[in-house]
Amino acid sequence: MSVAARPLHGLYSARLLLICAAGVLTVTGLAHTAAVGLVDAQLAIAFGALVAAGELARLTMPGNREVAPIGAAAALGYTLLLDVGGVPARHSALQVVAVMSAGMMLGALPHLAVGRPPRLDAIARRLLSGALLAFAYRPLAPALYATTGHGEGTWWVVLGVMAVLIAAMLAADVAIAAVLRAEQVRTALRVAIRDELRMAAPLGAAVAASGTLLALASHSMNLAALVVFAAPLLVTQVAFRKYAGIRATYLQTVRALARVTEVGGYVEPGHSRRVSVLALAIGRELGMAEPELLELEYAALMHDIGQLSLRDPIPGGATVLTDPRTARSIAELGAEVIRKTGVLDRVADIVRHQGDPFSGPDTPPLASRIIKAANAYDDLVGGSTDRDRAAAALERLRLDGGGEYDPVVVESMARVVDRLACAVRL
Repeated sequence: MSVAARPLHGLYSARLLLICAAGVLTVTGLAHTAAVGLVDAQLAIAFGALVAAGELARLTMPGNREVAPIGAAAALGYTLLLDVGGVPARHSALQVVAVMSAGMMLGALPHLAVGRPPRLDAIARRLLSGALLAFAYRPLAPALYATTGHGEGTWWVVLGVMAVLIAAMLAADVAIAAVLRAEQVRTALRVAIRDELRMAAPLGAAVAASGTLLALASHSMNLAALVVFAAPLLVTQVAFRKYAGIRATYLQTVRALARVTEVGGYVEPGHSRRVSVLALAIGRELGMAEPELLELEYAALMHDIGQLSLRDPIPGGATVLTDPRTARSIAELGAEVIRKTGVLDRVADIVRHQGDPFSGPDTPPLASRIIKAANAYDDLVGGSTDRDRAAAALERLRLDGGGEYDPVVVESMARVVDRLACAVRL
């Protein structure tokens, strides 16, 4: 593909389409609201301010997922609102879009001022998901309010409709996120959907519950409900932020530990990082789930830590050039070091079995087979981008007569290497 063709190719990406759709919605919502006037201005400003506060307090979850739970709950509450203190809410779906858009833009301004712009695809996804619910629910709001006997009757019908439409919105949001994720990290769509469901379930449930309670509580608590029901979600957000921080600290610690073998001259500079990047790409190619990929990344970064026990370093740290017995001894020693941390036992097992042959009596775990192949490839190629050298290394692994390498993993690696080479050429 030529350089001139790249912008045309990017034009049709899911990310660009999502951003364009959100842009059209924003312009339409703001133009419509400006033309007809702001209905229930006090409500719109109050909910818009909470959306802005939520965007200001947005956080980045594992997997580089940007979320704004307080803002999402505020937008959900404004969408589901039937009345405030017995006075029916009369705002339209397009006004919901306008309030969400304005709140998101206001909340993003302080981040822009300090050089932390929001991810356009993430903010567009939040807007589009909220707009889908608004267009489905707001036309039903007058009829639903009537079924409650003007706020005094049964709410079971209302709750049922809310639950169904929220579930549909969350499903659409997961589908959009999965398409973006599959395009971003080049994984299978079914794997991306599974990962998004696992990541979205806890936070999505909290946002949905808070938004629904916010809408229902406004009937008797008026706008005080905004403060009361934002507090539990704030606590949830703090917990998620701490979890994300702990996970980031773990990864930084593992990366620093992996550098010890390079600083000590046991392996070539950049070897652990290259093996980790290649192993993750192979894991995605083979459809591994996100928690498995995290363990694979930790294990790939620390796969050579057992070399610290050697009196004399292996030339270039290339374990592929040593005898299998030495390679397995290095893997065993590395696993023991990792196991002493007390929190990475599964990672230690992956490292331990990386020295086992594929054709042995017990098939090693998939992550171990991936690291074994990725390590051998980097030992033979290093940081070189020479295609002939890469092809020769892959052929050597394919023709391995001792059954050391998994043929499926090697072929997956060949596809990844070819794709990366094409990206470099572009």
